[in-house]
Amino acid sequence: MGKFKIPATPPTTNKTIRFPNDVVEEVEKAIQGKNCTFSAFVIAAVRAALQDLEE
Repeated sequence: MGKFKIPATPPTTNKTIRFPNDVVEEVEKAIQGKNCTFSAFVIAAVRAALQDLEE
């Protein structure tokens, strides 16, 4: 078994963003019961969208 390494937290910037209520509800429904935060979901979704734009 390899040595445990404490993961580094990447630098972040706080941004205020407004979401339509229906989008918030859908995201919250999608992550309910999963080990995922709203922010983590949005970050993953934005990264996927950016990757799609590159292709």
